[in-house]
Amino acid sequence: MKSLKKQRRIQIIAITIVALIVATGLIGYAMRDGINFFRSPSEVIAAPPSPAEVFRIGGLVEVGSLQRGQGETVRFSVTDGGATVPVEYTGVLPDLFEEDQGMVGLGSYDGTVFTATEILAKHDEDYMPKEVVDALKEQGVYQEPSDG
Repeated sequence: MKSLKKQRRIQIIAITIVALIVATGLIGYAMRDGINFFRSPSEVIAAPPSPAEVFRIGGLVEVGSLQRGQGETVRFSVTDGGATVPVEYTGVLPDLFEEDQGMVGLGSYDGTVFTATEILAKHDEDYMPKEVVDALKEQGVYQEPSDG
């Protein structure tokens, strides 16, 4: 009788462990597309990611680089002071998007041009995404916003 109870307990524990492993694997598999790493232009140039990898790039929109193409296609360059990456985006830009301001783009890099699927711009005169500030500080380009 004891042997049967002990065997049943071991089976339940084994099934529970297998179920936890499967659940963890499924959660990880489902989240793999939702994780987008941030890279500065210097990091992209130094170690270009594969063309299939989707990531975020951020920095300042280079002055004089904004070109509006046919339709909704826009080309510009993003820089962190150490490197510059050309960006191409088709769509409507945020209202606050302009040159010499912080931006973050989501997309992929083919070795020449970063093709963005989404562009985010600053939301007030002092805001810049933390990753962009950190990348600019590493390059020694970041200036603290003035109070007014």
